[in-house]
Amino acid sequence: MNLKDFFTIGRLDIDTEGLLIITNDGKLSHNLLSPKKHIPKTYYVELDKPLEKNIKELLEKELLIDEIKYKKSILNNISNNKCEITIFEGKFHQIKIIFSHFGYKVTYLKRIKMNNLSLDENLKSGEYKFLTKEELDLLKN
Repeated sequence: MNLKDFFTIGRLDIDTEGLLIITNDGKLSHNLLSPKKHIPKTYYVELDKPLEKNIKELLEKELLIDEIKYKKSILNNISNNKCEITIFEGKFHQIKIIFSHFGYKVTYLKRIKMNNLSLDENLKSGEYKFLTKEELDLLKN
């Protein structure tokens, strides 16, 4: 295989870390990135201040920010200024824009899950691993 045949599925901002899939499978990439598929992507987020009690219900509605529509998100594991957010689209700086709209600044962002595949907690930043057949199936289903 030629390394030039490989590409990433999606992207991570320069100040974001976490799960990034590298593949040569165009069909897999299309299925995970197609806006029509609404594939969930979950991020661990740290913010500059504690989350207000009503933020969960605000984010679980469709939002219109600067004339751009954002589909509802799901907030989980909320603790002070930390949470996990699941989005179903991948607009440019989406999570940062959504939290900024409500007066928060994202201070740390890490993608921890794409579809049903979770980031291997044993991997350090910059490390990689090859997916097992079972992990690939989680990504596809």
